[in-house]
Amino acid sequence: MSPTDELSIRPARGRLLQILGVGFGIAVAVGNTIAAGIVRTPGDIAAHLPNVWLFLGVWVGAALYALLSAAQLAELGAAIPRSGGQYNYSRQALGEYAGFIVGWSDWLSTCGTCAAVGIVIGEYSRYLLPVLASHVSVKAIAVFVIVFFAALQFRSLHAGRLIQNVSSLLKCLAFLAVAAACFFYGKGAAVSSAAAAAIPSGWALFAGLVFGLQATIYTFDGWDGVIYFGDEVEDPARDVPRSIFGSVLSILVIYLLLNAAVVWILPMREIAGNNFALGAAAQRVFGVYGDTVIRSVMVLSLLSSLNALLLMGTRVLYAMSRGGLFFHPVTVVNKGGTPWLALLFSAAIGVFFAVFEFQRVIAMLAFFFVANYTLSFVALFVLRWREPKLARPYRAWGYPWTTGAALAGSVLFLAGAIRDDWGNSRLTLVALALSYPLYLALKWAAQRAARLEA
Repeated sequence: MSPTDELSIRPARGRLLQILGVGFGIAVAVGNTIAAGIVRTPGDIAAHLPNVWLFLGVWVGAALYALLSAAQLAELGAAIPRSGGQYNYSRQALGEYAGFIVGWSDWLSTCGTCAAVGIVIGEYSRYLLPVLASHVSVKAIAVFVIVFFAALQFRSLHAGRLIQNVSSLLKCLAFLAVAAACFFYGKGAAVSSAAAAAIPSGWALFAGLVFGLQATIYTFDGWDGVIYFGDEVEDPARDVPRSIFGSVLSILVIYLLLNAAVVWILPMREIAGNNFALGAAAQRVFGVYGDTVIRSVMVLSLLSSLNALLLMGTRVLYAMSRGGLFFHPVTVVNKGGTPWLALLFSAAIGVFFAVFEFQRVIAMLAFFFVANYTLSFVALFVLRWREPKLARPYRAWGYPWTTGAALAGSVLFLAGAIRDDWGNSRLTLVALALSYPLYLALKWAAQRAARLEA
């Protein structure tokens, strides 16, 4: 690293607090990952794979892809323990522009997802509290929860950590309670009928499996939450790998239990195409209160997700500013360990998306999350070759075969996304082409501002 680079990554003032452990690493991943996807995805998958074993099998398949990917990111996260996520790996291995693409798309998609989560919270809250339906809009609720959680995090990292740990624990307990109630009170009659359902064959089977894996991989995304906090983890050499693998396994257990509970209660024909299959199963168990129970659990789940998204998005913008790709003052950290200007920018963009509902932009940026994984796997190959003496407290098991398999899976996933959603993918490729002049402009502006400040 050149002296110029060293200066460019020096924070303006203040410092991040190194106080996070494995518990937080798992909590932020679970909080970020398990949200609205678990409600909608089962119905979509069952419509393509109306057999219980295939239905459950694609969830295991997504977990295997996540485990392959986890081994690679565990090595990178332990070797390059910097807050900001995958931006750091692509920048160090592939250069500033690659880092910019990963960081900028990651930050915007995280802020956009934050807005989308806020809107769903608003929709569910208006349903649960009819008094809100007549006086408060969905957008107003979305803006309120984003600003509220940003205010809580503004005070200190301790506050953000406490909220994340408690909300993720309550979320897990609530989902496990729902699954237990389904198994305890359900009769299990649906399993035999689901298992006996006709298995698709030929192209229909292949297309169903591809769709199922795409849907479940999207739903699993977020298991790598700890890598956004590398500078803040107490012992990254030990805690980053443990957090990553613990997160994948925790998410898999909850997803399998919830989906198994649904097929224990409902025949596959009732799950297929149902956008609220978990709610339908809860109604069989809790009667007229089932829908209210699930929506209440979902509000808790989404609040936990919103807190995690704000924490993560803040660290990405902080890292890019520290690396000279955004304005240097955004690296300022308050006494509580919060990069408060980065937090304000992130919350403001989240509010902007929530108010103007840029679903098209969010859908375009969602394409980048697998592209970012792809660049991270390439970065692992490059760093193993170019920096063989880099300290690696954890080494990816099975390298280079597991790394190659994860990379191949990501490439196939991107090819499938381009084929199935060419409209958004085309616009994403256009945005990628336009990112280079944006990169040059932001870098020039950041450097000019730094010279004026000096």
